Amino acid sequence: MSRRGWGIAGAVAGVAVLGAVGGPLAYAALQEDAAPAATVQAQPTEVALAPDTDGTWTVAAGSTAGYRVEEVLNGADVTVAGTTDRVDGTLVVDGGDLTAAEVTVDVASVTTDSDRRDGYFREQVMDVAAHPTATFAVTGPVDLPELSGTPVTVPVAGELTLAGTTRPVEAALSAVRTADGVDVSGSVPVTFADHGIEAPDLGFVRVEDEGSVEFLLRLVR
Repeated sequence: MSRRGWGIAGAVAGVAVLGAVGGPLAYAALQEDAAPAATVQAQPTEVALAPDTDGTWTVAAGSTAGYRVEEVLNGADVTVAGTTDRVDGTLVVDGGDLTAAEVTVDVASVTTDSDRRDGYFREQVMDVAAHPTATFAVTGPVDLPELSGTPVTVPVAGELTLAGTTRPVEAALSAVRTADGVDVSGSVPVTFADHGIEAPDLGFVRVEDEGSVEFLLRLVR
């Protein structure tokens, strides 16, 4: 082969090597962090709010739940969030106290921006065939402040069930009264190993062992 031919071959080989090594790095660098979690919002002052908070409240359309974790993808830190709108549950308020609450999430329907990640999450991480849902339940009465159109934050003790394992957790719930009822958002910190879940470590991608479960609930009576 001529010197020019060898030069061309070498350049092609060099591009191939850079693509194999740098491609994943470039992909990682292009990944954007997930958007911040949806939270309750202050209501306009002219809105007529729901008249009373006592009663049984049901999770309605517009509610979401999911998870948020930190990934290290080929050396780049990326925040990943998965969400679903397949959320059910009820909350009971009696005499201004939150006396009972349980929220169930369809884990198999949680999605991110990557089908491959979602498939691995469902089959290898969460085993949704055996454990299709996750639940959060309040374990004791919670003294609620008077709810208005301005969000208030309340600490809540509860139990979180993931992959069939239940653990006690502490959560901070934000609540606001709306025209249709009550909106509640919150974030529950999670150590995955506590639930028997092994955080993925595939070499090119590693997931931190700690993350959070997030939710925004639209509640109607």
